Amino acid sequence: MKRVRFMIVMAMVLALFACSKEESTALVPQPTGKLDAELGIEAVPLSMGRAYTKNFNRYTKVTTPNGGVIHIVAQSNITNEQIVRCRSIIEHYLRNYPGSKYGSDKSAVGNKMAANKAILTLLNGSDDGKNPVEVAGQPLYENEIQVEGQAWYVNQNYNNHRDAAFEEILHLVHDYGIGIDGSNGSVGAAPELQAEIRAAQKNALSNKIWGLGAGNANWIKELTKENSLSQEYLASVVDSYYGLWGAWKGNDNKGMWGIYKAKNREEIAKEDPMGHAVMNNKFFHPYLTYNARIDAGFVGTFSLKFDASRPYSHHSRYLKDITLLGNNDTNVRVNELDNDITGNAGVNTIIFSGNKDEYTITNSDEVVTVKDNTVNRDGKNSLRKVEKLQFADFDVTL
Repeated sequence: MKRVRFMIVMAMVLALFACSKEESTALVPQPTGKLDAELGIEAVPLSMGRAYTKNFNRYTKVTTPNGGVIHIVAQSNITNEQIVRCRSIIEHYLRNYPGSKYGSDKSAVGNKMAANKAILTLLNGSDDGKNPVEVAGQPLYENEIQVEGQAWYVNQNYNNHRDAAFEEILHLVHDYGIGIDGSNGSVGAAPELQAEIRAAQKNALSNKIWGLGAGNANWIKELTKENSLSQEYLASVVDSYYGLWGAWKGNDNKGMWGIYKAKNREEIAKEDPMGHAVMNNKFFHPYLTYNARIDAGFVGTFSLKFDASRPYSHHSRYLKDITLLGNNDTNVRVNELDNDITGNAGVNTIIFSGNKDEYTITNSDEVVTVKDNTVNRDGKNSLRKVEKLQFADFDVTL
């Protein structure tokens, strides 16, 4: 759930950047993460102030079209791959969506975030009140950040390691960029989009599509008072849209801990037509646009195709581009999207659904292209550093 409210955060940010007085914050353990220039991970800039340089040991950023910066700071227990994934999710939300109503050019949203001094703070541990650091920014905790192929991602244990990165980073984009209408809000770069989000939120609340559960009445009152209803509603829709609640066993047909009536994309269209309209060719891509770095410790077959026996595939089905890390021999089962797959130092096999003669295979400049001639099955795949192709009837060694 959203933990930092926009006007409070903005006041803290402006105060921080307006003066050089050191904030009184507790020290965190000595940093253990390493800087990595290749991944764009560096030391926290002194210009951010003592509160950040003292409590965070790594930094990366998203540069906006006008040269502005969206800051990301990380504490010692956050892995570099967690940092990269969080940055990738910001970039995903801000990547232009050609032909969409509000997302064909998202530069104004990114620029607005930079102007509002948006900061994502990646914090050690869990959201249990034990982390003493309090600085301006949207918080996201260590135990809430999954990395594709890593054990938390593969196992999908919602009680201990729920993937909250999409939700919390969405709040950052929504609050600092898109904008929030109403009292305690802030005029953003996409007021027409926000008007549609608000209309869908009001409809969902009044028609018992969202905000479900007798125990949530006080929470809804709190959100109403602080004008956070539309942010929380949109997060529920987006999480279900990208398959983040598909593997949750707490309810067969609800998402976001049972608060939202739709658990997956198909149910959004059925149960929440206005929410579906917000997601349909407006701003949010129908698939995940970043290149997912599959954890070096992953063993076996990583499935981009939905497979009920693999809980994570509720989410991975919306990936299209991946890079395998490490040395393990790893297989990849493709989905219907046009995938871009880069292998690792092991032996990598790409698995297809049909027989070999149902595909067109070409090889040019160290890129093997495998195009499925059957529509809506395996798409067109661009493969790099891959050793084998597996078809239903035949294996090919490259």
